[in-house]
Amino acid sequence: MIEVQRGRLGNFKERALFYTSRLISDQAPKGNRSDWAYNLTEVYLIAILEDFTLRISSDQKYLHEVGLCNIDTGEIFYDKLGFTYIELRNFVKTDAELETDLDKWLFVLKHMGRMNKIPVYLRKPIFEKLFSIAEYTNFTKGEKTMYDSSLKRKWDNKSVLDYTLQEGIEKGEHNKALNIARELKKEGLPIEFIAKTTKLSIEEIEKL
Repeated sequence: MIEVQRGRLGNFKERALFYTSRLISDQAPKGNRSDWAYNLTEVYLIAILEDFTLRISSDQKYLHEVGLCNIDTGEIFYDKLGFTYIELRNFVKTDAELETDLDKWLFVLKHMGRMNKIPVYLRKPIFEKLFSIAEYTNFTKGEKTMYDSSLKRKWDNKSVLDYTLQEGIEKGEHNKALNIARELKKEGLPIEFIAKTTKLSIEEIEKL
């Protein structure tokens, strides 16, 4: 589960436990459970908190990974259930301090609303796609209609071009086969043999 929370919710931790527990319980088969033997798949929650914190710790950490563990030893008790909380309010790195892809993602999520264009240091296909989606989301209904019409024309033009290129290739192959058939016919080879070799029809060969 991945979710973005823009404002504080009551019982946020309980809500996270409720929905992850539902994902776990929904894995139970309707029929015979003895064959299933409680073989659960992983369930992870990633929650991006935009303007509030969970006050999980007293420091200013922005990334918190929570799991089931032995309280005395800290050893992981169950590794198929995990909660990752990202507190954007505590992410204070500047663009010059971004080191990892996670840093860049969090910087974009926190500051995208104030960016007029994609920065040079984010010139990667995945971030360019993200900015394109964001731009489309902010279009008015009329702008979306114009953009969709423009895309349709672009796709139609590409389809016509692809068809024309393929038709040209096929036509070229056909002309090549005709030239071969013409030479074989001059050599006096049987029409049936020429048709089988060139994949041309007997009628076409007879007209050569």
